[in-house]
Amino acid sequence: MAISIGNAPCSWGVEFPDDPRNPPWRVVLRECASAGYKGIELGPVGFMPEDAAVLRSALDENGLSLIGGVVFRPFHDPQQWDDVLDGAVRTCRALVAHGARHLVLIDSISPRRAPTAGRADEAEQMDTAEWTAFRDRIATVARMGSEEYGLTVGIHAHAGGFIDFEPELERLLDEIDPGLLKIAFDTGHHSYAGFDPVAFMRRHIDRISYVHLKDIDPAVKARVVADRVGFYDACGQGIFCNLGKGDVDFVAVRQVLLDNGFEGWCTVEQDCDPTLDVRPADDARANRVYLDSIGFH
Repeated sequence: MAISIGNAPCSWGVEFPDDPRNPPWRVVLRECASAGYKGIELGPVGFMPEDAAVLRSALDENGLSLIGGVVFRPFHDPQQWDDVLDGAVRTCRALVAHGARHLVLIDSISPRRAPTAGRADEAEQMDTAEWTAFRDRIATVARMGSEEYGLTVGIHAHAGGFIDFEPELERLLDEIDPGLLKIAFDTGHHSYAGFDPVAFMRRHIDRISYVHLKDIDPAVKARVVADRVGFYDACGQGIFCNLGKGDVDFVAVRQVLLDNGFEGWCTVEQDCDPTLDVRPADDARANRVYLDSIGFH
């Protein structure tokens, strides 16, 4: 099975480029490589150097490939369209400069949806006009990434955004050309949303171009959903546990990929709060050991 395993800066608590809590980017690269990974995501654009020569040298020094990058911005808010485009263009340019393939689009957390993360039956839905404009903004960036930059673009469902639950993800997939928009599938967010990630993968494997391997602690999930805890507070409470310690069946995930001849990158993500007593390098190493133990090479 031609699958390569990478990691991402969010596993070191990096969610925003200018967060003073972020570890140094060179430390993230070094610890990622030393834990046994061969690739890493860009992280939020601006965290790693946008000078291609500087970043290329550091990637080479650590034996890492750049896998892709995430545009985690408010697609749901028409007033912030310039911000979305800024993130998209800069991310595309960085990916092309390093031969990376995957552009991942995520509608960032909305105050309207954050309280109902994990509660599909209570979540506010857009009206028809708002949805249509929202969908078209996603399609515009997908077309740009695909046609102008030659990238493989995937939509990523995320807790607290307007693409969170299975029905809205599938609605979006039905309404945007599969030639423009694939699925960047996240096992953990799918579980957080209250759905079965393996069943979804079986139905949509032909459209999945990229996979985030993330696990969910079921006890923490039950508590934060019941208490309407925000996404970042849930991270601080440890909702994203080490792989193999939660409710995602990674043996079955691997088998779906194997049965369907999936080739490419699967990237470990274990979002954490960097101000807490966490050791991202140890978690990264433990996750790599676990994946090796189930034949996920």
